[in-house]
Amino acid sequence: MNDSLQFKRRQMLWLGGAFILGALVIGVIAFMLLNIQQRKDEALAYPLNVVEISDTELDPAVWGKNYPREYSSWLKTQQDDAPTAYGGSQPFDKLERYPILKRLWAGYAFSVDYKEERGHFFALTDQKETKRQDAVKQPGACANCHAAEAPQLIQQMGWENFNRAPYKEISSALHYGSSCADCHDPKTMELRLTRPALVNALTQQGVDWTKATRQEMRTLVCAQCHVEYYFKGEDKGLTFPWSQGTTIDAIDEHYAAYGFKDFANQETGAPMIKIQHPEYEMFTSGLHYKSGVSCADCHMPYQREGAIKVSDHWIRSPLTNVRASCGQCHKQDDAELKQRIVDIQETTASLLRRTEGALGAAMDAIVAAQKAGATDEQLANPRDLIRKAQLRWDFVFSENSTGFHSPQEAARVLGEAIDYARQAQLEAARSSQTANK
Repeated sequence: MNDSLQFKRRQMLWLGGAFILGALVIGVIAFMLLNIQQRKDEALAYPLNVVEISDTELDPAVWGKNYPREYSSWLKTQQDDAPTAYGGSQPFDKLERYPILKRLWAGYAFSVDYKEERGHFFALTDQKETKRQDAVKQPGACANCHAAEAPQLIQQMGWENFNRAPYKEISSALHYGSSCADCHDPKTMELRLTRPALVNALTQQGVDWTKATRQEMRTLVCAQCHVEYYFKGEDKGLTFPWSQGTTIDAIDEHYAAYGFKDFANQETGAPMIKIQHPEYEMFTSGLHYKSGVSCADCHMPYQREGAIKVSDHWIRSPLTNVRASCGQCHKQDDAELKQRIVDIQETTASLLRRTEGALGAAMDAIVAAQKAGATDEQLANPRDLIRKAQLRWDFVFSENSTGFHSPQEAARVLGEAIDYARQAQLEAARSSQTANK
């Protein structure tokens, strides 16, 4: 009798446990189904479509009503509290940090004012406030990359008139720096190119950007501005020097064919070129680009909020966000990833300082030759050599990654720069000897 009761009790306990377990399983499944449905509803409800964005809308705040996640992260580009070893967003004075710059750019506006750039939020503000505005009469072409109004003004004024108009004459019409409209179609949000200079350069290379993949566009939209450029001819047409290619050697060939110069150095008289910020050109020679990585993968990595995956519009150095930027592909811990970046940058920075020393020595030799009475004909070769050397140094120095975008290319280019500088130094010394005879 006792055995029978015990069996029934165990049976009841088992049935009760099974019922509870079943209820828990059903509850978990119901929660998961509800969560999935909530995520689906959340995804379908984004963007919010609060307002209709017109084709002429430039104010990021208006776009942000429909895309609050992207807008809130873009607003963080006004923060300047994230310095890195060789860059970041704090506008430190590069002329103070690297005094040799004043000699290298003597006679040009960059020897007057040259600061580390702040975030995209300040693209227009920083240009309007730079002392370079007073040092040289900048053309309207400068607004191509610093003002969201540029495409509309180009349409109203025409490409040539817009570029050659004095910057100060159109400055009052410029109110927005970087804008959503620079890169996105307001109707579809597809990535697009809005700047004619890049379109012209790609066309010259036989590239139809309208056939580019979305991943390719995540680099090309950045190449609208993060490139080397110059103002061509009397019309000051914004031009990318890519007729021979995008390496520094090809760019050198392009400028040599035009006999182009930005300024003559006040100390040496050499015809010089001021390289701007060739991130695209340097990046496309590197392993990441050749592996299919885009600019946005590292500087605007995807982030997930619930069911919604968006690109982080806090455009910044990957060093400040290494897990999201690098950790998607590289499984080392954050400290190791950061150290790898810093090692590359420190190596490049060391080569930059060596190159600057060689350039300074070449300048001293040319100045000495001039004082000794060397003629312009005798100094033509040393001046050409120092032009080649400084062009290559500036290609690495003014490129914002301090070599990281393409470490081997940066080292190769600086090696050539040192070689050219030392050749200039020797040739100038020979010119001094010849002049003294």
